[in-house]
Amino acid sequence: MGDLLLVRHGETEWSRSGRHTGSTDVPLTEDGREEARRLVPLLRSHRIGAAFVSPMQRARETAELIGLHDVRVDPDLREWDYGGYEGVTTAEIQRDRPGWFLFRDGVAPGPPEHPGETPEQVGERADRVLAEADAALANAEGVVVLVAHGHFLRVLTARRLGLPPSAGALFQLATGTLCRLGTEHARPVIAGWNIRPVP
Repeated sequence: MGDLLLVRHGETEWSRSGRHTGSTDVPLTEDGREEARRLVPLLRSHRIGAAFVSPMQRARETAELIGLHDVRVDPDLREWDYGGYEGVTTAEIQRDRPGWFLFRDGVAPGPPEHPGETPEQVGERADRVLAEADAALANAEGVVVLVAHGHFLRVLTARRLGLPPSAGALFQLATGTLCRLGTEHARPVIAGWNIRPVP
């Protein structure tokens, strides 16, 4: 089991304001583009064997700005389907559902094209991504890079560590950061989290 580098896309207007951004294809802000560019030296210090990216433009642009080439678009890397909570902030949701917590409670149903996902459904997608990443690690030299979204990458980290999807709540993840999932004594560990270059 080799190392996985996780990159959360740079800032968007919706991430800055705390709006749940699943299926809405919002672009990076200029600050978000700069966050991505600052990660380039961190990526250059690794030999990259394979790279996968979410189909959303904020992730694809981040991958381009950090200098990734031959990137494979993987629909399973998309963000949590927030259903009826798409574009809504946590504070707004909690006005109607006091104590609501995404990783425990999931989302309200949405329209047929975006019905929403439970934590377990997001975990199933994360497991598929991890299986694909492990296959790439077995067939390529270097690390595997995944460029995606905050809540999804938190669930993926929980699953890599053998935890339930809800344990993604334990891993706060900022925009425009890099994380490294590695191994110690053949067991998965977090080797680096929320890494940004020193300005």
